[in-house]
Amino acid sequence: MTFDIYNFDEIEKKWNGFFASYMVSNDELIKNKKNKYYVLSMLPYPSGKLHMGHVRNYTIGDVVSRYKKMTGLTVIQPIGWDSFGMPAENAAIKSGGHPKTWTENNIVEMKIQLKKMGYMYDWSREISTCAPEYYSQEQKIFLDMFAKGLIYRKKSYVNWDPVDQTVLANEQVIDGRGWRSGALVQKKKLEQWSVKITYYAEQLLEDLQQLKGFWPDNVLKMQENWIGKSCGLIISFKISDSQATIANDIPVFTTRPDTIFGASFVALSVDHEISTSLAQSNHDISAFVDECKKTITTEESMEKAEKKGIHTGLFVNHPVIDGEKIPVYIANFVLMEYGTGAVFGCPAHDERDFEFAQKYNLPIKRVIDSDSELPHVGEGAHINSSYLDGMKIDEAKTFIIDMFEKQGIGTRKIMYRLRDWSVSRQRYWGCPIPIVHCPKCGCVPSALPVLLPDDAVLTGGGNPLEQHDKWKNVQCPICNEVAVRDTDTLDTFFESSWYFLRYLSPRLDAVVDRDIVDAGMPVDICVGGVEHAVLHLLYARFFMLALKDMGYISSHIPFQKLLTQGMVCHKSYKNSLGEWVYPDDICATKDGRFSDQNGNEVFEHSFEKMSKSKKNTISPEKIIDSYGVDAVRLFIVSDTPPEKSFDWNTDALDGAARFLKKVWKIFNRIVQKKNTQGGDELVKTAHIYLKKIKHSYELVALNKSVALSRELFNEIEKHIEHASSESLLFSFEIFVRALYPVCPHIAHEMWERLGHHEKLQEALWPQINEKLYANENITIAVQVNGKLRKTFETAPNASENELKEMALSLFDASLAVKKVIVVRNKIVNIVLLG
Repeated sequence: MTFDIYNFDEIEKKWNGFFASYMVSNDELIKNKKNKYYVLSMLPYPSGKLHMGHVRNYTIGDVVSRYKKMTGLTVIQPIGWDSFGMPAENAAIKSGGHPKTWTENNIVEMKIQLKKMGYMYDWSREISTCAPEYYSQEQKIFLDMFAKGLIYRKKSYVNWDPVDQTVLANEQVIDGRGWRSGALVQKKKLEQWSVKITYYAEQLLEDLQQLKGFWPDNVLKMQENWIGKSCGLIISFKISDSQATIANDIPVFTTRPDTIFGASFVALSVDHEISTSLAQSNHDISAFVDECKKTITTEESMEKAEKKGIHTGLFVNHPVIDGEKIPVYIANFVLMEYGTGAVFGCPAHDERDFEFAQKYNLPIKRVIDSDSELPHVGEGAHINSSYLDGMKIDEAKTFIIDMFEKQGIGTRKIMYRLRDWSVSRQRYWGCPIPIVHCPKCGCVPSALPVLLPDDAVLTGGGNPLEQHDKWKNVQCPICNEVAVRDTDTLDTFFESSWYFLRYLSPRLDAVVDRDIVDAGMPVDICVGGVEHAVLHLLYARFFMLALKDMGYISSHIPFQKLLTQGMVCHKSYKNSLGEWVYPDDICATKDGRFSDQNGNEVFEHSFEKMSKSKKNTISPEKIIDSYGVDAVRLFIVSDTPPEKSFDWNTDALDGAARFLKKVWKIFNRIVQKKNTQGGDELVKTAHIYLKKIKHSYELVALNKSVALSRELFNEIEKHIEHASSESLLFSFEIFVRALYPVCPHIAHEMWERLGHHEKLQEALWPQINEKLYANENITIAVQVNGKLRKTFETAPNASENELKEMALSLFDASLAVKKVIVVRNKIVNIVLLG
């Protein structure tokens, strides 16, 4: 290897194999359980190609892992594959191959790419969720939850793709259409397996308090809103006597019972039993209900849709205004799954109700006093509300709830927005649900494992398991009569809700080893995208609660600290036809404009998250081949805090590469420098920076760690001619160890060339000399009449008189000073006369 030229390709190839051999045994983990650190990067889907979002996520996790190991902790950093799901099935249908082959080939490719990045993964803990050794244990969890009553069958409305003939999660419905087929999604009532996550709703909410300060506030708020605890009242609205043949009353849940005097309508969900009953005999109502079920398929689409309704012909008696009757509508904005599937509308104080009332000319009665335009949704005193007049909202709520309960027309109730989790999916490439349906015995747990048949025929039309008679038809495990397997497979969130436990004992013929879980859990830091802030993290927290109750584990907190890394953004481009264009396909024209390869003029668009759909992606492989792994890692963490999105900047990437070349050059000058004499000022400076860098790493402020490391390097370069060889080598070794978590290849190579036999990956973070650090100067701000005018440097803990004299010496002696206020180590404020 050439010594004086920085050849990143040779250096990185040399050290890659060493990094890939990292491993921590479970014996070591148990021995050091009080000194362990578990770093988890959310496992990738094996699409076959790493994208820059992967690179950022895994680089952040790896930098944290390497730093923590240097501090003496036993670090676990595993990796695996979230390998079930529709993309593999889609690819198999398209190519005529098998999803297993497609998935396994992609894993091989992505594993090569991850190893090339130099990540310090413990590959002995690698898992793949489509492997029988993984999903067979998942089936045990399913059956235990089933026995405990946490998994059950129920008929419920689902998003149904009529082309793919499968249930879709809300996230797979895009603008009302199936994400794969593009077909208009329908609401369909199916008997499905559901997980009773609502059983833990209150616990899931309470546990968020423990995570404050450790999880991002926005994630905690999103989870709190998703659980959606509401304290309110169920009010019984009596149907007018002449129409009581439909029902006697309509129970309505409301969180604002104090606005009851402003009620002007009642609205029912299209799935409400009264709506269903009326639709059987009324063509207009039937047509309205059908239309809503076609167009309003998710809660998101419900929120965005124009508020529509149809009058049922029914009226209810107003519960607090004698003689007043309120019309009953069926509306497209009422959820059957929340509350009672019926609401009352107070248009003056709810934006949705206001829109609806204006459309159908319903009364809008103000009952909260304010100067704002309607609808007013803020605070205020009650008006036009009889005995509630003058009361504030909270006082009025308490009063009306107490009164309605005493009168027997209302019941105090706590509701949750959280709904049970439907886990049935009508597809092949997923974990088979281990249940046998027997005409005599009902739903019977199957013998395990229930493996997927390799010879299923994937056509794209319906569930292949439903058509596989040999696999489907079995004997009942209880009565031995003819029965059928459940042909649904599990939602992939089921796999990704406990993989972090399986990493601890990936080959165990049991779900977990409790002793090892007790030693390794909780995960100390989890790194992943904010798009997983609700469902994945909520389901993982639920799994931990359930597994604890079932005796598998001792503690139920999955992730102690959560870091949601920001997106990688890149400028996007569109041509004159409105089509997205890849940056590599843009050419400069003679007149200074830009065109695509077909000659269409190209225009700059905004910075967007890198995505294939907008063609603004960058290939990590190309970048790594051009710049080297260490330069890419350095660029990824340098300029932006990990939790913030950052815009791709080729100039900054060039700068990272230039910096490493300069480091190599200065390194060569230092090791070749003959012994010279000099002071210890550089050593002192290195210790000052060492403490600051350590503090930044502890805060996972990686961009600051890099910035401080570069400042230290600049100090070393500045002193290279005058400092002694000893102080230069000492300071440079501190710099190398500070740089190592981010740029491990070049750091290892320099460390070895500095004569160390111990590999840098095994070395500890250098000890800080507090005496040297204590001599660091601090900056004092000098204000005049409260405004910053000057600053000066001084030693820490200088006396008030010293600070006063130094501050006054910065100004003309004729300054008309009234008094001087000193805040030691921070500010001197000079107050002038007049």
